[in-house]
Amino acid sequence: MKQSDYRSGPLAWCAILGGTCVLLFLFQKILWLVVPFVFGLLIYYPLFPLQQRLELGGMTRDASAALVSSAAFLLAALVALLTFPWIGSHLASWQDSGTRYIDGGLRLVVETLVWLERNFALAAKARLSSQLTEQLSTLGDTLASKYLADVAFAAATWLPSVLLAPFLAFFFLRDGWRFKKFLGRAVPNAFFERTLFLLDRLDHTARLYFQGLIKLTLLDTVCLAIGLWVIGVSAPLLLGLVTAVLAWVPYVGSILGCLLVVLVAATDYPGDASVAYSAIGLFLFVRLLDDFVFMPMTIGRSLRLHPLLTVLMIFVGGAVAGVAGLMLVLPLLGVVMVLGETVGEVVTDPRLRARHVYAKRLRRRLATRDLRL
Repeated sequence: MKQSDYRSGPLAWCAILGGTCVLLFLFQKILWLVVPFVFGLLIYYPLFPLQQRLELGGMTRDASAALVSSAAFLLAALVALLTFPWIGSHLASWQDSGTRYIDGGLRLVVETLVWLERNFALAAKARLSSQLTEQLSTLGDTLASKYLADVAFAAATWLPSVLLAPFLAFFFLRDGWRFKKFLGRAVPNAFFERTLFLLDRLDHTARLYFQGLIKLTLLDTVCLAIGLWVIGVSAPLLLGLVTAVLAWVPYVGSILGCLLVVLVAATDYPGDASVAYSAIGLFLFVRLLDDFVFMPMTIGRSLRLHPLLTVLMIFVGGAVAGVAGLMLVLPLLGVVMVLGETVGEVVTDPRLRARHVYAKRLRRRLATRDLRL
């Protein structure tokens, strides 16, 4: 189908940005359903190419969806069976480990302040290291007892909602085409082709985004794991994976991931601050790779957003919907942008509007033909 030369103007972009903010506000109210829906899409889009291959090989859609979903579920169950015993054996000591890591991070801060006081007169006058040293014995216990238990409880409350994601992914694989067909039947015939084009663009944008996000996570995990292994930090693969997943939340997740890596490095090498500083340098290097190499290769290809607009919308998403807004604003903006641009093409296309008016007139004429005298 030939595409028009339509370009979104100021009014269209105001509607796109306003619609994105409204949806973010509404999604925050039903976050318990939005989160498994997003995780369901994260499962659906990597599995969709496998299902397509099975369909091209002669298998029915329902059978291919059941086979792919069952294989993915069995793989996830196998990973869970292998990891849950380890988690259960270490669960009791995790609060003590959290306290130890926080103490290690605080010691690193004290050592850094002492170095600054030795080399800079202004820092020496502040004498922050002595004040922090006096509070070091109680500060780590306070942070661990106050926040780690809350984090564990929040994760436990979200677990039933997240477990809904595999079931949603299965129905996306099996019945996604029925939903598209249902939407297509509700559209007037004059706009039918444009609606099919819209649905295809929406699916294409979402698929590229989520597949790109998974590719970006794998690249970050590999780079961070190799770097942490080289500098000697313990559990490099696990730390790399957790840090890469935290990076799904723009800025906030990256800061938390860097803090986690620094805490582990400072605890593993309490007398050698250079390891922690090397971990910070590694993290900054991977973030630069993300911005200039990995993201343009993965997520950047799907959304085609200007960097200034991206940064502004991230702050707007955080202001409107908090941490959830930081995670959802970019994919939601991409979908609303495609929807708004396509609706704009329909509204500004005189031929489509003329076809719709003529079709209504023709149906009215046919409906009243036998009523004429």
